Amino acid sequence: MQKIVDMNAIKKILEKSKVIALVGFSPKENRPSNLVGRYLMDAGYTVIPVNPGQTEIAGRKCYASLTEIPEKVDIVDIFRKPEDVVPIVEEAIAIGAGVIWMQLDVVNEQAAALAEAAGLTVIMDRCIKIDHSNLF
Repeated sequence: MQKIVDMNAIKKILEKSKVIALVGFSPKENRPSNLVGRYLMDAGYTVIPVNPGQTEIAGRKCYASLTEIPEKVDIVDIFRKPEDVVPIVEEAIAIGAGVIWMQLDVVNEQAAALAEAAGLTVIMDRCIKIDHSNLF
């Protein structure tokens, strides 16, 4: 069950979304998650870092988990190993997020099925930065 979302659907998601929780946001500037997070901030999104080992990343308050975030989250962008994704999706469901976005090489069919069953849109094995830069 490979999740393929057409580019028109991805464009609509990126246009209507304002707040992105980035799970696995690294404080190291050369890491892909940091590059993507800073790109999304520069593109005008509110990016909320989620990394239990940090208190602040890229000048933003960092949360240990999705359930600690005090505002509504539109997209949960996941930079974690595939085997770590199910609990993240469970938290995303609990906070009422609308979209689960698993980055390149992050594929977890169980997590995708769980998210879809709860009514979330699933984008899997795609880079939000690449898609955004290709569309806008």
